[in-house]
Amino acid sequence: MSIPDDLLLDLATKVESEQTNQMSLTVVVHGAVITGRLAPESVWRQRVAEVLRDSDQLAPFAEIFSSPGRGDRQQAEAPSHLHFHVARILQGTLGIPETGGMYRIAVKDVSAWTVGDFSYSDK
Repeated sequence: MSIPDDLLLDLATKVESEQTNQMSLTVVVHGAVITGRLAPESVWRQRVAEVLRDSDQLAPFAEIFSSPGRGDRQQAEAPSHLHFHVARILQGTLGIPETGGMYRIAVKDVSAWTVGDFSYSDK
């Protein structure tokens, strides 16, 4: 979306200020439906760094995510990105990855959204 939705920005700002990761959200980005929970950027960065540190090949990249991010800076402006954890890209009856992943999405790219997350089952 060319002009980010003020209500979506308010949600993202609240997640950052409260340092909570309990806000479930589903967004549409370039036709893909992504569902999961928002996390503050600092928490998201920390979790990505932990995953990278546990990998022999990717451990050197953990430092990039360990450096201060927006969550560690002044909160004067609205977030430019949404940070999802336990998130899935919905494809038919599947959520990819099944266990949930970590996604960083530019707010300006969100064309639609709803509160809550979706889970599919073929039963």
